[in-house]
Amino acid sequence: MPDDPIQRPHTPDRHRVPVALEQALAAAAMALICVISFANVVVRYFTNVSFAFTEEFSVFLLVFMTFVGASAAFAKAEHIRIGVFVEKLPPRFRFAAEALSLLATTFVFSFVLYYGALFALDQWRYEETSPGLGYPQWIYSVWLPILAGAILLRVLGRGVALIRKGPR
Repeated sequence: MPDDPIQRPHTPDRHRVPVALEQALAAAAMALICVISFANVVVRYFTNVSFAFTEEFSVFLLVFMTFVGASAAFAKAEHIRIGVFVEKLPPRFRFAAEALSLLATTFVFSFVLYYGALFALDQWRYEETSPGLGYPQWIYSVWLPILAGAILLRVLGRGVALIRKGPR
């Protein structure tokens, strides 16, 4: 139901922070993963030696891309849901299902933000280094709470839009 206000509460020009920002960041992360992996394959083919940093950077970029993509999906109301059941419900129950979904998402990503921040802080405090390159580990994990916060802001925006529309 693309015209349903609960399913699509925003139009693209109504976002305060353009979704194109998240889309561009996700595309850049995917492009970097492709370039790094391709370069590693080529170098390994010709020299039988692999780049040490490829796995470390690729895993970070994949996690980064996942969280940025989730943020964009919530902003555009394209996050994962079981629409086949919800679309058959009356409007009031659809509203309640969407509100419950947003509350559960808020709960989960609040935990990710909190414990991700504690995790990154511990890595900074104890000066943990990455196993492959020896970089400070917190430079990878600090993005977990930052991007969880971005997702929470997008979920909050969806919640505000849902409340404004009300159960129709």
